Amino acid sequence: MAVPKHKKSKCRTRRQRRVNMKLILPQMTKCTECGELTPSHKACIHCGYYKGNLVVEVE
Repeated sequence: MAVPKHKKSKCRTRRQRRVNMKLILPQMTKCTECGELTPSHKACIHCGYYKGNLVVEVE
């Protein structure tokens, strides 16, 4: 079984963990009907269309 030769410092281990803790912005696409930005693979919250079909009635 492999055993590390030297101990990793607290700074190094925390830095490796910290690299993966980042905010990820949601992917936004332009609606084909109204042109507003909406999340990918979701019905538009402004007009209610998804892939050119009306799926939600919006007031």
